[in-house]
Amino acid sequence: MLTFVLWLLLLVFCWPLALLALVLYPIVWLLLLPFRLLGLAVEGVFAFLKGVVMLPARILGVRPS
Repeated sequence: MLTFVLWLLLLVFCWPLALLALVLYPIVWLLLLPFRLLGLAVEGVFAFLKGVVMLPARILGVRPS
């Protein structure tokens, strides 16, 4: 809701910039989408590596604090 109110204020005070932001937002979102997917994949790999490293401790019954 706050974002919408800020956008409306921008529209009132500087409407060309607000319209430019409205048009460019989907384009920027599409350009950043591969980086989000890459981040998700890297996070998954790190979670997998953590699971592999912690497996012996979990088998021995050690619980993380």
